[in-house]
Amino acid sequence: MRIDKILSNIGYGSRKEVKKLLKSGAVKVNERLIKDPKEQVDPDTENVTVHGERVEYREFIYLMMNKPPGVLSATEDNYQETVIDILEPEDSVFEPFPVGRLDKDTEGLLLITNDGKLAHQLLSPKKHVPKTYFAVIDGEVTERDIEAFRNGVTLDDGYETKPGELNILKSGLTSDIELTIMEGKFHQVKRMFEAVGKRVVYLKRLSMGSLQLDEELELGEYRELTAEELEQLKAGQPAE
Repeated sequence: MRIDKILSNIGYGSRKEVKKLLKSGAVKVNERLIKDPKEQVDPDTENVTVHGERVEYREFIYLMMNKPPGVLSATEDNYQETVIDILEPEDSVFEPFPVGRLDKDTEGLLLITNDGKLAHQLLSPKKHVPKTYFAVIDGEVTERDIEAFRNGVTLDDGYETKPGELNILKSGLTSDIELTIMEGKFHQVKRMFEAVGKRVVYLKRLSMGSLQLDEELELGEYRELTAEELEQLKAGQPAE
């Protein structure tokens, strides 16, 4: 890989800025001074240093965010804040994107990565990756709703959902529930409850496949996935 691409990918600036850095004599590969931005380097086997400090190159980044309400699950928007705007520069330089979307007012687990292969694996309808949500519902959720969701409900556009597993945590004038679904249609959880005559007033995603939201993350905070989380997610295994 070209040395200028390696350095710009991991946050040393634009290609133009990296060119200046190279020209200044700050970059060495295996203790050999490198000034040509087109120089081909293998970051896995060769020792790259900038101002004497070793450079750790990696291609992919995997972040778990506790998405706050009011922020868009998008890479960019001209008018509103996105989840990518929240990232530190050393993370946004990898040009990651949210895997799937949470509605603007929905909170909770959001995976952000630049690994397109993993994103496709998690979002492909053929893979049946389960997603679990906690919701507060305006109205009493009953056994009848559990049965309806188990059979699949018809959304406002005529789409028949796949079976969903509804668990009632508290039932009353407002109800607390957990719902696990295997698909991710636009506003799906809200529309499923609308199909049974009820309204979602609060929604939070708890898990996606084996990945569970780290409850220590405050709204708007994020962290890198652990090696174990990433391994389980790639393997499609349930978490321990």
